Amino acid sequence: MSDAPLKDPPPASDAAEAEPPPGRVRKPVGWSMISILVLVLVCAGLVYRRDGADGVVEILTHDLSLFGGILPRVLAGCLLGAFIAEILPHEKVSRSLGPKSGLKGLLIGTAFGAILPGGPFTAYPVAAALLTVGADFGATIAMVVSWTLIGYGRAVAWELPIMGTEFTLWRIVISLPLPVLAGAFGRFVYARVYPSGAPE
Repeated sequence: MSDAPLKDPPPASDAAEAEPPPGRVRKPVGWSMISILVLVLVCAGLVYRRDGADGVVEILTHDLSLFGGILPRVLAGCLLGAFIAEILPHEKVSRSLGPKSGLKGLLIGTAFGAILPGGPFTAYPVAAALLTVGADFGATIAMVVSWTLIGYGRAVAWELPIMGTEFTLWRIVISLPLPVLAGAFGRFVYARVYPSGAPE
């Protein structure tokens, strides 16, 4: 029998800190990706039948050029989401925007979505980052709906100059409850579809 001293097991708090926070596992190829690929192949076949190979090549060339212009913004948005997921304290986010945050979490998500600047290349990576660090579906839905309906950036840059102050203010006031209602309904449905937690 060895006389070597037994090492004490590490404290539970240290072990918990060493483990990476649980995140949503994203499959690289899902049903949505397969559906889009099938539609692309069908449309390419129809174009080839009507315009031949030249028509298909022309579309591919144009779309590759478009993809090259969009790619830097997609990359910047994904990097923003990744950095936010690392910077935000998971416990505070879970407490403020998690499943037990109640109405407060929905209101915080709504307010955050309303002031979030940028387009979809910013909003959706940030929403994905919030889900990763502990926000629930309800608060995240409230954020995305608020960004879509209330977003101050679009209201100031486009709506006020074109539609006028009165229309913009009334549209915002009428839209205010919708993100909260959507988030509450999303939270209700999600809790019943996935009673044991997030899907794998």
